[in-house]
Amino acid sequence: MAVEVTEATFEAEVIARSREVPVVVDFWADWCGPCRVLAPVLEKAAAAHPEDVVLAKLDVDANPALSARYGIQGIPAVKAFRDGEVVNEFVGAQPPAAVDAFIESLLPSPAEVLVGTGDEESLRQALELEPGRADAALTLAQMLRERGEEDEALSLLEQVSGDFEAEGLAARIRLARDADGELRTGLAAIDEGRLEQGIDTLLEVLAASEDGRREEIRKAVVGALAELGQDDPRAREYRRRLAAALY
Repeated sequence: MAVEVTEATFEAEVIARSREVPVVVDFWADWCGPCRVLAPVLEKAAAAHPEDVVLAKLDVDANPALSARYGIQGIPAVKAFRDGEVVNEFVGAQPPAAVDAFIESLLPSPAEVLVGTGDEESLRQALELEPGRADAALTLAQMLRERGEEDEALSLLEQVSGDFEAEGLAARIRLARDADGELRTGLAAIDEGRLEQGIDTLLEVLAASEDGRREEIRKAVVGALAELGQDDPRAREYRRRLAAALY
């Protein structure tokens, strides 16, 4: 069964809930014939995956502000939300096969399920399915590093492309091998989750450094900023300071 949502409940039932599981919203109206055709098809497709997707229904006539917010011009309109954002959508009644495919596109891949399990064997299996998968490689590399298997941790991280956290951890591993003084202090702070202290210290070291470690320190700082989060109010100032230290 679908959950009925309104302008009063949309934030909790759709936006917030979609941070945990994909939410499919059916924008409909009672007078809409195609809406009545699509509704049971959607319900059947969603019911086949009760743990992995939530189906919500929103009456466009009763909730005009939401209809305007999401640009609803024709119904039925179906929008899939993940992490608070629309990630897929279609308009009009669709055949069951197309609706099934739409729902299945939102489901976690086998590798995602394994990453969610989080143990070492599952993470290794996830990387076999999707080599270079950043979240699996990062978590497994952290496990390996904690037990002193740094070479394998680096090997995993070097197979990941374009992930700042993975590059940052790899840089910290390499730097820590001969770090001393403030550099060691800054690296340790980041490893222990004291990101602000670690970033402050590494930026000071970077500004004063003239040797070949500058690029590695930069990667370590960028990785810590990625952990801090792009929306963190401190991130903009840290990026400014990073640029100043580099140039």
